[in-house]
Amino acid sequence: MIGALLRAEAPATLAAARGAIDRVDAALAVLLERRAALAGTVQRLKPVGGFAGRDMERERRLVAAMALRAPVLGEARLAPIMNAVIESGLHLAEEVRLVQPGTGV
Repeated sequence: MIGALLRAEAPATLAAARGAIDRVDAALAVLLERRAALAGTVQRLKPVGGFAGRDMERERRLVAAMALRAPVLGEARLAPIMNAVIESGLHLAEEVRLVQPGTGV
């Protein structure tokens, strides 16, 4: 799975291109779940968690740093993606907190 992130591919057919996307998506799913778990830990450790505890400046710095690694996407495209990732993680952490108080993600 990690090969999808490290190996450059130049698919020549539609099926090959879709296969390459599927491999990247599989790796992305694993990374997103790992990020959500870590974000759940952060929520438990912060004095004010959830949406009220968001650090918008930190999120802006995160997007700027990501844009350096993905300049074709840039900040304008990465910002809404990361907003969705962060908000999904916050919703998940809240759901887990309600079901299993004190456990986080």
